Amino acid sequence: MSLELVCPAGNLPALKAAVDNGADSVYMGFRNSTNARAFAGLNFDNETARQGIIYAHERGRKVLLALNTFPQTSQWHIWKQAVDDAAELGIDALILADLGLMRYASRTYPELRLHLSVQGSATNYEALNFYQEHFGIQRAVLPRVLSLAQVENVVKNTSVEIELFGFGGLCVMVEGRCILSSFATGESPNTAGVCSPAKAVRWQQTPKGLESRLNGILLDRYSVDENAGYPTLCKGRFEVEDETYYALEEPTSLNTLELIPDMLRMGISAIKIEGRQRSPVYVEQVTRVWRTAIDAAKRDAAHYVATAEWMTQLGKLSEGQQHTLGAYHRPWK
Repeated sequence: MSLELVCPAGNLPALKAAVDNGADSVYMGFRNSTNARAFAGLNFDNETARQGIIYAHERGRKVLLALNTFPQTSQWHIWKQAVDDAAELGIDALILADLGLMRYASRTYPELRLHLSVQGSATNYEALNFYQEHFGIQRAVLPRVLSLAQVENVVKNTSVEIELFGFGGLCVMVEGRCILSSFATGESPNTAGVCSPAKAVRWQQTPKGLESRLNGILLDRYSVDENAGYPTLCKGRFEVEDETYYALEEPTSLNTLELIPDMLRMGISAIKIEGRQRSPVYVEQVTRVWRTAIDAAKRDAAHYVATAEWMTQLGKLSEGQQHTLGAYHRPWK
């Protein structure tokens, strides 16, 4: 019975927290533009990556490396070097989105396991089978836009292992290619920079309340009793036809804890926890809940229940302290 728990590691303490609390695998990124979470203070250089890999391997856990951005023509050598470094360090698998990088990795290091990143936006089995045939991918992370019925159809028609997002932030853009962030700041994941870079964020206390702005654009205004989340354009409140509301996306987190038995039945290979930009404490607490829940479902899926205690713990760690099943739950599909 599969369903590997894959947890985020934004730094070495987070990696250790994930491993110590039950992650089967952790995923990390190098401290450069080769990964889509290139925030200041996050990620690994070669030395800390080596330490993390040793720590995980000594405890029987795997380490996956996200090289999930698209190389810039003038800087191809940076991405190529990242693949070389990963192979030398003994990474268990690369998470890739770019076809050129897949070709380089599969030809240069044929023994290195390749996973298709969610940034590759492959939503059907034909796409997965193409990547498998040409680049030998062994697993794919599906975008968060498919219903469970659509996911099951993919699983039935490919031998590629399927990994699903189970908990964490939701992105309304095409899997991280944020046109809104690019418009407002000139930066977004996948190519150059990050979503809503900190240097462009401003907070200001005004007579109307606490305001958040991104490169001068007003995104939200909070009353005294409201929780203020990190400002991103997609989750701002805007005035539309004299009504102010979350016009694009509400600040809420994906939480599929109740769907674990369905995932086991369908033959999902792994469940992914989002949050490399989050703290080691977040990683510790989320990993512990998910480890407990997956183990309970594997013991007795027929009587599995996502307990109120688990949901409360995850609710405290959710964006806006709200959670949703996202696209997985579509009664009309």
